[in-house]
Amino acid sequence: MLTPHAFRLTKGVDLKLAILDYIQANSINAGSLLSCVGCLTAVNIRLADEGQSLALDGPMEILTLAGTLTPTHVHLHISVADKQGNVYGGHLMDGSMVSYTAEVCLVSYENLEFNREFDLNTGFDELTINQSV
Repeated sequence: MLTPHAFRLTKGVDLKLAILDYIQANSINAGSLLSCVGCLTAVNIRLADEGQSLALDGPMEILTLAGTLTPTHVHLHISVADKQGNVYGGHLMDGSMVSYTAEVCLVSYENLEFNREFDLNTGFDELTINQSV
């Protein structure tokens, strides 16, 4: 069973931490972020396979935000555009701050439990999926 969720974040809120706070406050054990539109004053992105990060000053328009949601971790990928239309993307990190608003839509899965466990093959905490009753 899927349960839809929607909420709005306001100026000065850390986007990633606010989504995690919502997951925890609503006891969501497994979820997917469907969409997010809004604007950010600052964006912190980890780049693919590099371990490097990119810090951008806003205004930055959120083009896409997607990911998996567990009770203790949100794994989110974002793409943003600056005022010249240049697009940047990667793994959303803490410190990405909402400017004006961000509208978040997600879904929770009532029959699943998502967690993260260290994977020796990748060297990262990877998603584990369990069927729940």
